[in-house]
Amino acid sequence: MNALHTPTETVRIDLADRSYDILIGENLLGEAGTYGQLPKAAAALIVTNTTVSPLYEAALRQALSVHYKSIHSIQLPDGEVYKDWLTLNLVFDSLLSRACDRKTVLFALGGGVVGDMTGFAAASFMRGVPFVQVPTTLLAQVDSSVGGKTAINHPMGKNMIGAFYQPQRVVCDLNVLKTLPARELSAGLAEIIKYGPISDMPFFDWIEANIDALKACQTQAMAHAVKRSCEIKAYVVGQDEREAGLRAILNFGHTFGHAIEAGLGYGEWLHGEAVACGMVMAANLSAELGLIDAAFVKRLTALIERAGLPIKGPVLNAQDNAGQYLALMLHDKKSVAGDIQFVLIEGPGKARVSAAPEAMVRAVIDRCCA
Repeated sequence: MNALHTPTETVRIDLADRSYDILIGENLLGEAGTYGQLPKAAAALIVTNTTVSPLYEAALRQALSVHYKSIHSIQLPDGEVYKDWLTLNLVFDSLLSRACDRKTVLFALGGGVVGDMTGFAAASFMRGVPFVQVPTTLLAQVDSSVGGKTAINHPMGKNMIGAFYQPQRVVCDLNVLKTLPARELSAGLAEIIKYGPISDMPFFDWIEANIDALKACQTQAMAHAVKRSCEIKAYVVGQDEREAGLRAILNFGHTFGHAIEAGLGYGEWLHGEAVACGMVMAANLSAELGLIDAAFVKRLTALIERAGLPIKGPVLNAQDNAGQYLALMLHDKKSVAGDIQFVLIEGPGKARVSAAPEAMVRAVIDRCCA
């Protein structure tokens, strides 16, 4: 082991026969050994996008050539706006035109959009083929690549069409984060920050102390942040794989955030930016309900702002902005019998999911929007 490199860490997702490892370290993507002990197959399909392909596809292809006789690839258009049926069908077209079989292994090389779409394609093609997540954004490494949620968007709601389908492995190569634009890096920090208020306040304290190192993508700080985030998510997913209860707390900020994404048009704000603003709104709602004090809301908001993320929501409708948010949130997957469900902080490090009075929600939206 090169002493200049951080050691490779492994976080286990414990789901009986669907268990798998998350590998976290440097220089993993292009190493053949990273992909050993995966299901045997004659062919692999790399699903990536037009931005990531020139950076990393050749290295992944070289590493996989040790394990697979044929390696195919497809480059999807880049962006949340393409997370739809039309683009998903390009993956199926690629698989079918190359006569791929049910043992073909799919490799998702990209951010959350590529990972979600590859996973959904793997869950659907021939009723299920193996796939591996190779996330190249911070947000994907700490959240979307872990836990088996796969989906595409619908114009009326984000991630509304999909399946729970676990990967065979997740490969988090810390080196790829160094090529991320600052905006993408900040978007990933939003999903790291969320783990503190819902589960682990010592981790939140650590993020506050190390936010500048994280923004600078310093390897040791990033290694700890990615590992701890994955550990928390691994525990939650292990307890509640299909989001029947506990797993819903991972959606802190997402009810408001998904409304922002749908209301502006997918891709206008990055997912992490919308979640960051959604966390500010959810924290304010928690305070209105008397669950946390104003000091914690201020502390969380300040950290989100230091991470380079928005703390004021956009105006989606000049006549009735709160009403527009509420209409969009009714399409959220957590809504039950017409009641919008929010992830609320009921004390630093602890979360719950419940509804809230509409008048209170409206007041929070009005206060938290620019």
